[in-house]
Amino acid sequence: MHGRPNSHSPGEAHASHPHRWRIFGVLVLALLVTSVDHTIINVAMPRLVGDLGASSAQLQWIVAAYTIVFAGLLLTAGSLGDRLGRRHALLAGMTTFLGGSVVAATAGSTTALIAGRCAMGLGGALIMPTTLSILVNVFGDPGERAKAIAGWTAASGAGIAIGPIVGGALMRTFSWTSVFWINVPLLAVAIVGALHLVPDSRDPHGTRLDPVGAALSIAAISTLVYAVVQAPERGWTDPASVVSFAVGLVIAATFVAWEVRRDDPMLDMSLFRNRSFSAGSIALALLFFAMAGTVFLQAQYLQFILDYTPLAAGVALVPAALGMLFGTGAGAHLGQMHGGRTTVTVGTVVAAAGVAVQAAFVDGGSYAPTGVGLLLFGLGAGIAMPAATEMIMATLPPARAGVGSAVNDTVREFGGALGVAVIGSIAATAYTASMRRDLGVVPGLTDVDRGVLENNVGAALDASRHLGDQAGAVADLARSAFIDSMHTSLWIAAALAVCAAVVASTRLPRHGAPAAGSHHRAGVEGHPTLAEVESTAPDEAVLS
Repeated sequence: MHGRPNSHSPGEAHASHPHRWRIFGVLVLALLVTSVDHTIINVAMPRLVGDLGASSAQLQWIVAAYTIVFAGLLLTAGSLGDRLGRRHALLAGMTTFLGGSVVAATAGSTTALIAGRCAMGLGGALIMPTTLSILVNVFGDPGERAKAIAGWTAASGAGIAIGPIVGGALMRTFSWTSVFWINVPLLAVAIVGALHLVPDSRDPHGTRLDPVGAALSIAAISTLVYAVVQAPERGWTDPASVVSFAVGLVIAATFVAWEVRRDDPMLDMSLFRNRSFSAGSIALALLFFAMAGTVFLQAQYLQFILDYTPLAAGVALVPAALGMLFGTGAGAHLGQMHGGRTTVTVGTVVAAAGVAVQAAFVDGGSYAPTGVGLLLFGLGAGIAMPAATEMIMATLPPARAGVGSAVNDTVREFGGALGVAVIGSIAATAYTASMRRDLGVVPGLTDVDRGVLENNVGAALDASRHLGDQAGAVADLARSAFIDSMHTSLWIAAALAVCAAVVASTRLPRHGAPAAGSHHRAGVEGHPTLAEVESTAPDEAVLS
């Protein structure tokens, strides 16, 4: 078996594992399961209403429970992997995710289903940062590692995009439970592969655990993500929303103060003074903000405006995944020639252009602007994200890769949650204002009718069918209001992607972390960075 411990320390040669690409396959399989589950549940919502009698609030919690637990535990999970062993953390995560999937698939109530989703979130938090940190440790060659990180990034993004396709295909033949049962055979294969292939690694200078810091980080991130998820429904200025954000920020400040005072912090705050680490994290967060907000609106546009089925709508998002796959290859070549800063900047500019195409040309009558825009956005994201991830990870030594991976994953999750909430809220506000104005000239509507029609486009189209002679006119008003709100919201998403490009071009170091190779950064005190390890690594050395 090749899963025995890896005994190299940060100061010794960091060489590649002989079975690194087979290990990569195991890691990507585990990662895909966690990524797909962000979106696969969406297509099962109508069945959950019928079979479990789920209310709107319960449906929201079925979706949000996974995201909140997942994001809240990422940082702690990455730190535990560094200290206790990444192979153990990966196996624990996959086992927990598998168990949560079984609980969700056999749930007879929404409460049990939400509990299963929480367990899946816990498993996903252990899996995602661990896969990237193991990858960094088994790929010693910088060129190969850049390719592997690009593949990891593409798998993460593609999983989110293909979730609705897989779910839609399953829903055509099976019940809603199939979206959870599909995880069982995939994770069983990944667990067997991990037992036989994945080596153990940890920080040999690992300090004692930081339970106070772990508790504070979980509370801070979970509270902030919860506030972001709930704000669109409650209102951003609602007292409950304001209190949630305030509590989350206070806990986050307390966490920072606690970590700064410790000699052996869970998260070394000095990392954020490193331009590669901080600017790369900000660029990723902004890019995921734009991506999540755009996909959120397009999923509604395709079904409510273009009248696509859930499966057809999922397939219509494929250009984003294809663009990302092509982008990773283009980004690797660009990184070799011009370095990480140029790669991230070019990628974010192309991504911004993709959102701008949708904002400018989406008209409610053609799929073409959506398809072209998604392809461009995926291409840009595929170019930028691997290079930004590589720059973040290169600021840390292999022994501390779990923490770097957790920060990378947390900013992606938080940026995505914020994108859906903010872009969704802006679109909803603009839609409501437009409908309130336009419905003023429609006679015979009751206050109840107006309230439903002004709420959201899906409810408006459904309600309009019962309005007799006015049905067609009201449905047209709803579609027009949604398209107008979409234009406004997508321009804001495009502006955020432009901000990511500005951050990359002005804050990332000129010679830092090219996407395919050389590195030059300060590491964590007491540990050499990947660059320093690579400079001493003999070609013939291998990991156990």
